[in-house]
Amino acid sequence: MTDLLYSEEEEALRAAVRDLLADHCDAPGVIARTESGAPHDLAAWKALADGMGLAGLLVPEELGGQGASHREVAVVLEELGRAVAPVPYLTSAVVATEALLVCGDEELLGRLASGRAIGALAVGLHTAPGAVAKTARLENGTLHGELTGIADAAVADVLLVPADDGGLYAVTADAVTVTPQVSLDLTRPLATVTLDGVPGRRIGDAEPAVRRALRTAAGLLASEQLGVADWALTETVRYLKERKQFNRPVGGFQALKHRLAQLWLEVAGLRAAARAAADALATGEDTDVTVAVAQAYSSPVAVRATEEALQLHGGIGMTWEHPVHLYLKRAKADSIACGTAGAHRAVLAELVDLQSP
Repeated sequence: MTDLLYSEEEEALRAAVRDLLADHCDAPGVIARTESGAPHDLAAWKALADGMGLAGLLVPEELGGQGASHREVAVVLEELGRAVAPVPYLTSAVVATEALLVCGDEELLGRLASGRAIGALAVGLHTAPGAVAKTARLENGTLHGELTGIADAAVADVLLVPADDGGLYAVTADAVTVTPQVSLDLTRPLATVTLDGVPGRRIGDAEPAVRRALRTAAGLLASEQLGVADWALTETVRYLKERKQFNRPVGGFQALKHRLAQLWLEVAGLRAAARAAADALATGEDTDVTVAVAQAYSSPVAVRATEEALQLHGGIGMTWEHPVHLYLKRAKADSIACGTAGAHRAVLAELVDLQSP
C-alpha cells in the first residue's frame, strides 16, 4: 500500500525551503513587489534554482538534474504556496521541464535544471490537461500569432510554443513581444505573447508534450493549493487565539470553533488528495484518476480556506497591508489554472464511467 506520509528526506527538504523563503519572501516584501513593476523575486529564484538545485528535481542526474520524484517537487510547491512566493517554479521547473522531458531536448533541460534559464510553455494557464490549446501559425518557416494567459512569460528566457503543424518549438524570449495582462494573482503575472515572423527550433511533437506537462501541473498544483490553505488555517487559528472580545479569546466562541473544525477537516482531506496525486505522478499508477480527484477537491477547499481567513481576521483582513488578500487571490487564480474543478469532475466521471444521464 502506498505510503502518503512525508519521509524524513521530504521533511528535511521542507525545512530547508521554508528557511530560505523566510529570508526572501516575507509578507511585507511580497506585498511591496506586487506594487512594483517587477513582481517576480529573481533573487529567491536564484537561491532556489542555483543555490539549492531545486529547478532540476525532475531532471535525471545524467542530464544535470537531481533525479528526484514528483513527491519532492510537491513538497517544494507546498512551501511556495505557503509563502505565495513570486517565483516561476511551477512554470519552469515543472511545466516546461515536463514538456522537454517528453521531447528529449537535453541542452534545454540542462539549462533549466541548472537555473541558467527560465522556461515557459506558451499555453494559457487556464488550459486543462487534454484540452485543445491555442497554437501559433507556422508560415514560411516562422511562427505567427497571439497567445494569451501565459504565466511568468515576463521573466522567461525561452518559450515552448505549440504550432499548428503539430510541432513544439523553442523560441527565445527576446524574439517575441510580451505584453502584461491584468492578473488577479499579483504574484503570478500573466501576459500575452505575440509572435510576428519569429524563428523557432522544433524540439518535438506538441500534443504528448503539452498533455504530460499540463497533467503534471494539475496534479502538483494541488500541493501549492495545500500550502495556501494550510497557511490560511494556521494563521486564522493563531489570530483567533490572540484576538479578544469581552476579555476572552475570540477563538473560544463555539460558532468560530465549529467553523475552524470544519475547515481543518477539509484541509486534511486536501492534504491526502495532494499527496496521492504527487505519489501517482511519481509511480505512474492511476495517474489520470488521482490527478482529476485532486483538482476536483483542491480548488474549492483552497478558496474556502482563504475566504474564511479573510472573514475571521475581521477588519484587519480587509486591509491591503495584511497578506491574506494575496492568498485569496492565489487560491482564486489556482481554481481556474489547469482546468476548473468542474472540468476535472467531468473528466473523472468519464474515467470511472459515472457520467450523468
